[in-house]
Amino acid sequence: MKLSTGLLFCLLLLGADGQSWWSFVREAGQGTRDMWRAYSDMREANYKNSDKYFHARGNYDAAQRGPGGVWAARVISDAREGIQSLLGHGAEDTRADQFANEWGRSGKDPNHFRPAGLPSKY
Repeated sequence: MKLSTGLLFCLLLLGADGQSWWSFVREAGQGTRDMWRAYSDMREANYKNSDKYFHARGNYDAAQRGPGGVWAARVISDAREGIQSLLGHGAEDTRADQFANEWGRSGKDPNHFRPAGLPSKY
């Protein structure tokens, strides 16, 4: 029931029709995976001053999927930053993270935030 209500809400909100609502849902799923991959890579790299790069990269990769990916990236990024704010992380850090998130979502090169020396694997 919750899934059908959620899908109906997306359809009404987006004004989507037949094929495009399915594309949106698929893109959102792919974008979610892109965000998870960037988070996993950030944890694996454990590299000083790389946080903003991985924020921008995850949002960039998700946004390349289409409107569903942009939506997923925004929801995930806003939720993550909201939780961190509640846990007492500084407002300045939250603003910097959100700047990197928006940078990536808007299609700008995430390498702008890439720290020197970060392995090319990432």
